[in-house]
Amino acid sequence: MKRNFLQLSILLLLLQFAIIKPIYADDHSVHHSSEHKHWGYTGDVSPAHWHELDPAFAIAKDGKSQSPIDITTKNLAVSSSLKKPVFHYSSDLFGIENNGHTIQIDPLHKNGYVSLNYITLDGADFFVQQAHLHSPSEHLIDGKMYEIELHIVHKNARGDVAVVGIMIEEGAENKTLADAFANLPKHNTEGKILDLPSLINFGELLANNATVYRYDGSLTTPPCSEGVLWNVFAKPITMSKSQIDAFKAIYFGNNRPCQPLNNRPISKTE
Repeated sequence: MKRNFLQLSILLLLLQFAIIKPIYADDHSVHHSSEHKHWGYTGDVSPAHWHELDPAFAIAKDGKSQSPIDITTKNLAVSSSLKKPVFHYSSDLFGIENNGHTIQIDPLHKNGYVSLNYITLDGADFFVQQAHLHSPSEHLIDGKMYEIELHIVHKNARGDVAVVGIMIEEGAENKTLADAFANLPKHNTEGKILDLPSLINFGELLANNATVYRYDGSLTTPPCSEGVLWNVFAKPITMSKSQIDAFKAIYFGNNRPCQPLNNRPISKTE
């Protein structure tokens, strides 16, 4: 009897793992790790060659709504039909990893699409999946490139992706991300997430930053899938020179060049 009970317990455990695992695996569709061919930012695996590396990357060349773009703000009026996201960010536990392409900050409280941090965009809730960094910035604003660009990646229950982009320039130390930048993994952590010692509240990065530029685009890394709802803040935040240099010492040049706008509308929201 005990043996049968033990066998049944093991079977139930395996079934539970089989059900839960795909939920978490699906989250990685918006992470910067890729199960496809190796890609990078230099040489034969650079952005100019991504479409050649894997058939799944073909949209990197053929797509008409690719990101990043140069956001030209001249003559942009505040949209009467679109609103900027409503942010529901709170202090939470995060981990940090080096995924071989960038430094990524991962929420530790996740259960499928349930998160303590989310945004509401056009009536739908998009939950934080991860945040990561590019240096120099991928988006330009009126032709200006920034030291670093922070992307906070969200996904809703349908699998739609919304990204919040925040430019970073040299200035005062960034206290919100101080612990993260004090613990930047210098080498690929091979999927291992290192716990950060203190809570992070992304909402602290948004203070006094009223204007958001919205447009429809894509992931900026392979497979460069389109249908991404971009929300780029107009005003940069600051980091100290030592914080910026700490990231650049690990990753510099992990930015995809700007892509053609192809007559896509850019909306200014406040």
